[in-house]
Amino acid sequence: MGLFLLKRLLTLAATLAGASVVVFLVLEILPGNAAQVMMGPDASPEAVAALAARLGLDQPAPVRYLHWVGGLLSGHLGDSHAYGTPVIDLVLERLALTVPLALMAMAITTVLALLAGVYAASHHRRWGDVGVMGLAQIGIAIPNFWFAILLILLFSVKLQWFSAGGFPGWTEASGGSPLAALQALLLPAVSLAVVQAAILARITRSAVLEVLREDFVRTARAKGLTQRAALWGHVLRNAMIPVVTVMGLQFANLLAGTIVVENVFYLPGLGRLIFQSIANRDLVVVRNCVMLLAAMVIVVNFAVDLLYAAIDPRVKASDL
Repeated sequence: MGLFLLKRLLTLAATLAGASVVVFLVLEILPGNAAQVMMGPDASPEAVAALAARLGLDQPAPVRYLHWVGGLLSGHLGDSHAYGTPVIDLVLERLALTVPLALMAMAITTVLALLAGVYAASHHRRWGDVGVMGLAQIGIAIPNFWFAILLILLFSVKLQWFSAGGFPGWTEASGGSPLAALQALLLPAVSLAVVQAAILARITRSAVLEVLREDFVRTARAKGLTQRAALWGHVLRNAMIPVVTVMGLQFANLLAGTIVVENVFYLPGLGRLIFQSIANRDLVVVRNCVMLLAAMVIVVNFAVDLLYAAIDPRVKASDL
Protein backbone atom coordinates (compact mmCIF):
# COMPACT_ATOMS: atom_id res chain seq x y z
CA MET A 1 0.00 0.00 0.00
CA GLY A 2 2.87 2.39 0.76
CA LEU A 3 4.40 1.91 -2.70
CA PHE A 4 1.00 2.35 -4.35
CA LEU A 5 0.44 5.63 -2.48
CA LEU A 6 3.97 6.86 -3.26
CA LYS A 7 3.51 6.26 -6.99
CA ARG A 8 0.19 8.09 -6.95
CA LEU A 9 1.72 11.03 -5.05
CA LEU A 10 4.56 11.28 -7.57
CA THR A 11 2.03 11.22 -10.40
CA LEU A 12 0.03 13.92 -8.63
CA ALA A 13 3.11 16.17 -8.28
CA ALA A 14 4.16 15.64 -11.90
CA THR A 15 0.66 16.40 -13.19
CA LEU A 16 0.42 19.58 -11.12
CA ALA A 17 3.81 20.70 -12.47
CA GLY A 18 2.72 20.00 -16.03
CA ALA A 19 -0.54 21.91 -15.53
CA SER A 20 1.33 24.92 -14.16
CA VAL A 21 3.59 24.97 -17.24
CA VAL A 22 0.59 24.83 -19.60
CA VAL A 23 -1.26 27.62 -17.76
CA PHE A 24 1.86 29.79 -17.74
CA LEU A 25 2.53 29.22 -21.44
CA VAL A 26 -1.03 29.98 -22.48
CA LEU A 27 -1.38 33.20 -20.50
CA GLU A 28 2.10 34.68 -20.53
CA ILE A 29 4.30 33.26 -23.29
CA LEU A 30 2.02 33.29 -26.32
CA PRO A 31 2.41 36.29 -28.66
CA GLY A 32 0.99 39.50 -27.26
CA ASN A 33 1.73 41.95 -24.47
CA ALA A 34 -0.11 40.94 -21.29
CA ALA A 35 0.34 44.42 -19.82
CA GLN A 36 -1.12 45.96 -22.96
CA VAL A 37 -4.09 43.59 -22.77
CA MET A 38 -4.71 44.51 -19.13
CA MET A 39 -4.39 48.26 -19.70
CA GLY A 40 -6.41 48.32 -22.91
CA PRO A 41 -5.55 49.54 -26.42
CA ASP A 42 -5.75 53.23 -25.47
CA ALA A 43 -3.14 53.10 -22.69
CA SER A 44 0.06 55.09 -23.10
CA PRO A 45 3.37 53.25 -23.64
CA GLU A 46 4.65 54.63 -20.32
CA ALA A 47 1.68 53.20 -18.40
CA VAL A 48 2.05 49.84 -20.12
CA ALA A 49 5.76 49.74 -19.34
CA ALA A 50 5.13 50.66 -15.69
CA LEU A 51 2.55 47.88 -15.31
CA ALA A 52 4.86 45.39 -17.04
CA ALA A 53 7.64 46.27 -14.58
CA ARG A 54 5.28 46.00 -11.60
CA LEU A 55 4.08 42.57 -12.72
CA GLY A 56 7.61 41.40 -13.54
CA LEU A 57 6.80 40.97 -17.22
CA ASP A 58 10.12 42.56 -18.16
CA GLN A 59 11.98 39.59 -16.67
CA PRO A 60 12.90 36.39 -18.60
CA ALA A 61 10.15 33.77 -18.87
CA PRO A 62 11.88 31.12 -16.67
CA VAL A 63 12.35 33.69 -13.90
CA ARG A 64 8.69 34.72 -14.10
CA TYR A 65 7.57 31.09 -14.01
CA LEU A 66 9.69 30.24 -10.96
CA HIS A 67 8.50 33.39 -9.22
CA TRP A 68 4.87 32.45 -9.89
CA VAL A 69 5.32 28.85 -8.72
CA GLY A 70 7.10 30.08 -5.60
CA GLY A 71 4.13 32.34 -4.91
CA LEU A 72 1.73 29.42 -5.39
CA LEU A 73 3.66 27.30 -2.90
CA SER A 74 3.89 30.11 -0.34
CA GLY A 75 0.36 31.45 -0.83
CA HIS A 76 1.48 34.81 -2.24
CA LEU A 77 -0.45 35.06 -5.50
CA GLY A 78 0.03 38.76 -6.09
CA ASP A 79 -2.51 41.58 -6.20
CA SER A 80 -5.50 41.90 -8.49
CA HIS A 81 -5.13 44.66 -11.06
CA ALA A 82 -8.89 45.36 -11.14
CA TYR A 83 -9.77 44.94 -7.45
CA GLY A 84 -6.54 46.18 -5.90
CA THR A 85 -6.59 43.42 -3.27
CA PRO A 86 -4.53 40.24 -2.82
CA VAL A 87 -5.65 37.46 -5.15
CA ILE A 88 -5.59 34.91 -2.32
CA ASP A 89 -8.25 36.89 -0.43
CA LEU A 90 -10.49 37.06 -3.49
CA VAL A 91 -10.11 33.34 -4.17
CA LEU A 92 -10.78 32.22 -0.60
CA GLU A 93 -13.84 34.43 -0.39
CA ARG A 94 -15.29 32.98 -3.60
CA LEU A 95 -14.37 29.37 -2.77
CA ALA A 96 -16.66 29.59 0.27
CA LEU A 97 -19.52 29.54 -2.24
CA THR A 98 -18.21 27.51 -5.19
CA VAL A 99 -17.00 24.47 -3.24
CA PRO A 100 -20.29 23.97 -1.31
CA LEU A 101 -22.19 24.47 -4.58
CA ALA A 102 -20.13 21.82 -6.38
CA LEU A 103 -20.36 19.40 -3.45
CA MET A 104 -24.13 19.87 -3.19
CA ALA A 105 -24.49 19.28 -6.93
CA MET A 106 -22.28 16.18 -6.70
CA ALA A 107 -24.35 14.80 -3.81
CA ILE A 108 -27.59 15.31 -5.74
CA THR A 109 -25.99 13.75 -8.83
CA THR A 110 -24.82 10.68 -6.93
CA VAL A 111 -28.10 10.01 -5.16
CA LEU A 112 -30.26 10.45 -8.27
CA ALA A 113 -27.92 8.49 -10.53
CA LEU A 114 -27.43 5.49 -8.24
CA LEU A 115 -31.14 5.17 -7.48
CA ALA A 116 -32.13 5.54 -11.13
CA GLY A 117 -29.35 3.33 -12.49
CA VAL A 118 -29.93 0.45 -10.07
CA TYR A 119 -33.71 0.68 -10.55
CA ALA A 120 -33.35 0.59 -14.34
CA ALA A 121 -30.97 -2.38 -14.18
CA SER A 122 -33.27 -4.32 -11.84
CA HIS A 123 -36.18 -3.72 -14.27
CA HIS A 124 -34.16 -4.49 -17.40
CA ARG A 125 -36.24 -4.37 -20.62
CA ARG A 126 -39.37 -3.44 -18.70
CA TRP A 127 -41.27 -0.18 -18.52
CA GLY A 128 -39.28 1.04 -15.54
CA ASP A 129 -36.03 0.65 -17.46
CA VAL A 130 -37.45 2.34 -20.57
CA GLY A 131 -38.83 5.24 -18.55
CA VAL A 132 -35.62 5.91 -16.62
CA MET A 133 -33.44 5.73 -19.72
CA GLY A 134 -35.84 8.00 -21.61
CA LEU A 135 -35.63 10.62 -18.86
CA ALA A 136 -31.85 10.20 -18.79
CA GLN A 137 -31.66 10.85 -22.53
CA ILE A 138 -33.69 14.04 -22.09
CA GLY A 139 -31.44 15.10 -19.21
CA ILE A 140 -28.31 14.63 -21.32
CA ALA A 141 -29.78 16.82 -24.07
CA ILE A 142 -30.63 19.76 -21.77
CA PRO A 143 -27.93 22.44 -21.34
CA ASN A 144 -27.51 23.27 -17.66
CA PHE A 145 -27.79 27.04 -18.20
CA TRP A 146 -31.12 26.58 -20.06
CA PHE A 147 -32.42 24.29 -17.32
CA ALA A 148 -31.31 26.89 -14.76
CA ILE A 149 -33.47 29.51 -16.51
CA LEU A 150 -36.43 27.10 -16.47
CA LEU A 151 -35.97 26.54 -12.73
CA ILE A 152 -35.93 30.29 -12.14
CA LEU A 153 -39.12 30.78 -14.18
CA LEU A 154 -40.93 27.97 -12.33
CA PHE A 155 -39.74 28.17 -8.72
CA SER A 156 -38.81 31.87 -8.50
CA VAL A 157 -41.17 33.70 -10.85
CA LYS A 158 -44.23 31.42 -10.92
CA LEU A 159 -44.26 29.71 -7.51
CA GLN A 160 -42.00 32.23 -5.70
CA TRP A 161 -40.50 29.52 -3.50
CA PHE A 162 -36.88 30.54 -4.07
CA SER A 163 -34.97 33.69 -4.82
CA ALA A 164 -34.13 34.23 -8.49
CA GLY A 165 -30.49 35.00 -7.68
CA GLY A 166 -27.99 36.42 -5.24
CA PHE A 167 -26.40 34.92 -2.16
CA PRO A 168 -27.22 36.04 1.41
CA GLY A 169 -24.05 34.66 3.02
CA TRP A 170 -23.35 31.92 5.53
CA THR A 171 -23.45 33.97 8.74
CA GLU A 172 -25.79 36.48 10.33
CA ALA A 173 -23.00 39.06 10.24
CA SER A 174 -23.13 38.98 6.43
CA GLY A 175 -26.92 39.22 6.41
CA GLY A 176 -27.69 35.54 5.94
CA SER A 177 -27.65 32.16 7.68
CA PRO A 178 -26.61 28.57 6.85
CA LEU A 179 -30.22 27.67 6.01
CA ALA A 180 -30.70 30.71 3.76
CA ALA A 181 -27.38 30.03 2.05
CA LEU A 182 -28.26 26.39 1.33
CA GLN A 183 -31.65 27.49 0.03
CA ALA A 184 -29.97 29.96 -2.34
CA LEU A 185 -27.65 27.21 -3.63
CA LEU A 186 -30.34 24.56 -4.13
CA LEU A 187 -31.61 25.62 -7.57
CA PRO A 188 -28.09 26.18 -8.96
CA ALA A 189 -27.02 22.78 -7.61
CA VAL A 190 -30.03 21.06 -9.21
CA SER A 191 -29.37 22.76 -12.55
CA LEU A 192 -25.77 21.52 -12.43
CA ALA A 193 -26.72 18.02 -11.27
CA VAL A 194 -29.42 17.09 -13.81
CA VAL A 195 -27.15 16.56 -16.82
CA GLN A 196 -24.46 14.81 -14.76
CA ALA A 197 -27.03 12.56 -13.05
CA ALA A 198 -28.44 11.52 -16.43
CA ILE A 199 -25.00 10.50 -17.66
CA LEU A 200 -24.06 8.70 -14.44
CA ALA A 201 -27.39 6.84 -14.33
CA ARG A 202 -26.70 5.29 -17.75
CA ILE A 203 -23.18 4.29 -16.68
CA THR A 204 -24.53 2.81 -13.43
CA ARG A 205 -27.19 0.82 -15.27
CA SER A 206 -24.64 -0.67 -17.69
CA ALA A 207 -22.19 -1.53 -14.91
CA VAL A 208 -24.87 -3.14 -12.73
CA LEU A 209 -26.23 -5.19 -15.65
CA GLU A 210 -22.74 -6.50 -16.37
CA VAL A 211 -22.21 -7.59 -12.76
CA LEU A 212 -25.70 -9.13 -12.57
CA ARG A 213 -24.60 -11.68 -15.18
CA GLU A 214 -21.71 -12.92 -13.01
CA ASP A 215 -21.83 -16.40 -11.46
CA PHE A 216 -21.45 -15.18 -7.86
CA VAL A 217 -24.72 -13.22 -8.15
CA ARG A 218 -26.63 -16.30 -9.29
CA THR A 219 -25.03 -18.26 -6.44
CA ALA A 220 -26.07 -15.62 -3.90
CA ARG A 221 -29.65 -15.66 -5.20
CA ALA A 222 -29.71 -19.46 -5.15
CA LYS A 223 -28.75 -19.39 -1.47
CA GLY A 224 -31.88 -17.36 -0.72
CA LEU A 225 -30.60 -13.78 -0.87
CA THR A 226 -33.30 -11.35 -1.97
CA GLN A 227 -32.89 -9.33 -5.16
CA ARG A 228 -32.67 -6.06 -3.22
CA ALA A 229 -30.02 -7.41 -0.84
CA ALA A 230 -28.00 -8.80 -3.75
CA LEU A 231 -28.21 -5.52 -5.66
CA TRP A 232 -27.20 -3.18 -2.85
CA GLY A 233 -24.95 -5.53 -0.92
CA HIS A 234 -22.97 -7.28 -3.64
CA VAL A 235 -23.69 -6.06 -7.17
CA LEU A 236 -23.36 -2.31 -6.65
CA ARG A 237 -20.01 -2.58 -4.86
CA ASN A 238 -18.51 -4.60 -7.73
CA ALA A 239 -19.99 -2.21 -10.29
CA MET A 240 -18.56 0.93 -8.67
CA ILE A 241 -15.20 1.09 -10.50
CA PRO A 242 -16.55 2.56 -13.77
CA VAL A 243 -19.07 4.62 -11.78
CA VAL A 244 -16.35 6.16 -9.60
CA THR A 245 -14.31 6.91 -12.72
CA VAL A 246 -17.15 8.91 -14.23
CA MET A 247 -17.88 10.61 -10.91
CA GLY A 248 -14.33 11.94 -10.78
CA LEU A 249 -14.67 13.36 -14.29
CA GLN A 250 -18.08 14.78 -13.47
CA PHE A 251 -16.81 16.71 -10.48
CA ALA A 252 -14.41 18.44 -12.84
CA ASN A 253 -17.35 19.26 -15.13
CA LEU A 254 -19.30 20.62 -12.17
CA LEU A 255 -16.44 22.94 -11.24
CA ALA A 256 -16.26 24.20 -14.82
CA GLY A 257 -20.05 24.46 -15.03
CA THR A 258 -20.17 26.85 -12.10
CA ILE A 259 -18.75 29.58 -14.37
CA VAL A 260 -22.00 29.64 -16.36
CA VAL A 261 -24.49 28.80 -13.61
CA GLU A 262 -23.06 31.32 -11.14
CA ASN A 263 -23.59 34.03 -13.73
CA VAL A 264 -27.18 32.88 -14.38
CA PHE A 265 -28.02 33.02 -10.66
CA TYR A 266 -25.74 36.00 -9.98
CA LEU A 267 -23.74 34.11 -7.36
CA PRO A 268 -20.43 35.62 -6.16
CA GLY A 269 -18.40 32.44 -6.60
CA LEU A 270 -15.13 31.50 -8.25
CA GLY A 271 -16.75 31.06 -11.65
CA ARG A 272 -18.17 34.57 -11.61
CA LEU A 273 -14.80 35.90 -10.44
CA ILE A 274 -13.12 34.31 -13.48
CA PHE A 275 -15.77 35.74 -15.79
CA GLN A 276 -15.41 39.24 -14.32
CA SER A 277 -11.61 39.03 -14.40
CA ILE A 278 -11.64 38.10 -18.07
CA ALA A 279 -13.92 41.06 -18.77
CA ASN A 280 -11.62 43.33 -16.71
CA ARG A 281 -8.46 41.95 -18.39
CA ASP A 282 -7.22 40.98 -14.92
CA LEU A 283 -4.84 38.24 -16.09
CA VAL A 284 -3.24 37.85 -12.66
CA VAL A 285 -6.54 36.64 -11.22
CA VAL A 286 -7.38 34.55 -14.30
CA ARG A 287 -4.03 32.75 -14.22
CA ASN A 288 -4.27 31.80 -10.54
CA CYS A 289 -7.95 30.84 -10.70
CA VAL A 290 -7.40 28.60 -13.73
CA MET A 291 -4.48 26.93 -11.97
CA LEU A 292 -6.63 26.44 -8.87
CA LEU A 293 -9.40 24.78 -10.89
CA ALA A 294 -6.83 22.55 -12.61
CA ALA A 295 -5.33 21.60 -9.23
CA MET A 296 -8.76 20.75 -7.82
CA VAL A 297 -9.50 18.49 -10.79
CA ILE A 298 -6.12 16.75 -10.44
CA VAL A 299 -6.60 16.22 -6.70
CA VAL A 300 -10.07 14.76 -7.32
CA ASN A 301 -8.60 12.28 -9.81
CA PHE A 302 -5.98 11.38 -7.20
CA ALA A 303 -8.77 10.69 -4.71
CA VAL A 304 -10.51 8.53 -7.33
CA ASP A 305 -7.35 6.44 -7.70
CA LEU A 306 -7.33 5.86 -3.94
CA LEU A 307 -11.01 4.88 -4.06
CA TYR A 308 -10.15 2.29 -6.71
CA ALA A 309 -7.86 0.54 -4.26
CA ALA A 310 -10.45 0.73 -1.48
CA ILE A 311 -13.24 -0.66 -3.67
CA ASP A 312 -11.26 -3.33 -5.55
CA PRO A 313 -7.95 -4.56 -4.06
CA ARG A 314 -7.08 -6.07 -7.46
CA VAL A 315 -6.41 -2.56 -8.80
CA LYS A 316 -3.80 -1.92 -6.12
CA ALA A 317 -2.20 -5.33 -6.62
CA SER A 318 -1.92 -4.93 -10.39
CA ASP A 319 -0.38 -1.46 -10.00
CA LEU A 320 2.31 -2.79 -7.69
